Amino acid sequence: MKLTYSGKTKDVYRLEDGHVLLKFKDDVTGEDGVFDPGANTVGLTIEGAGKSGLRMTKYFFEKLEEQNVPTHYIDADLDEVTMTVKPATVFGKGLEVICRYRAVGSFLRRFGAYAEEGQVLDAFVEVTLKDDERQDPPISEDALAQLHILTHEEYAVLKELTQQISEVVRSEMAEKGLELYDIKLEFGRDPQRNIMLIDEISGGNMRVYRGDTYIEPMELEKILFS
Repeated sequence: MKLTYSGKTKDVYRLEDGHVLLKFKDDVTGEDGVFDPGANTVGLTIEGAGKSGLRMTKYFFEKLEEQNVPTHYIDADLDEVTMTVKPATVFGKGLEVICRYRAVGSFLRRFGAYAEEGQVLDAFVEVTLKDDERQDPPISEDALAQLHILTHEEYAVLKELTQQISEVVRSEMAEKGLELYDIKLEFGRDPQRNIMLIDEISGGNMRVYRGDTYIEPMELEKILFS
């Protein structure tokens, strides 16, 4: 296999059969040693974070497969901390899609003049560009279409899938007495140009609370499988 990309939290390898192998790392996003799923830098390294993230990802991707939600998932090896996936083409240079149920994080920083911290949001979906230099700026549907990143029709599919997937995760958390505040997802096109969920679903890309207490990613994985 050939290393094609080394990301913040995963290394990406191309396999001889055309599939892709993701190697999960113990690095998590944040700043100054503090975890933040919305950050675009590696903030700290936590032993076991990679396996924890993969375990959650395997669980949710297999659950989504049962519901016929299109994903790139093929299988996972928890011992090797790897996941085999279908090849995907990202939109432009990459997009992140956030579904928000509470006003926290960057949403509150941007719209704090109009929103209160923790204010309930109705599965609000926003898209940001993966662009570290420009701090992952939000981008509108019209801008995405005019810049030929994706079409209006593809945006509608992206939004619907985001809300559907996020509700699956939200329901799972609610069964454990937890509340999903927001979640960050990534999508791409398969070889037939169909939109599918890619990357991961783990504690490292969501904010989950029990009451007013934030649940750290690895603690979240333990609670989910307890």
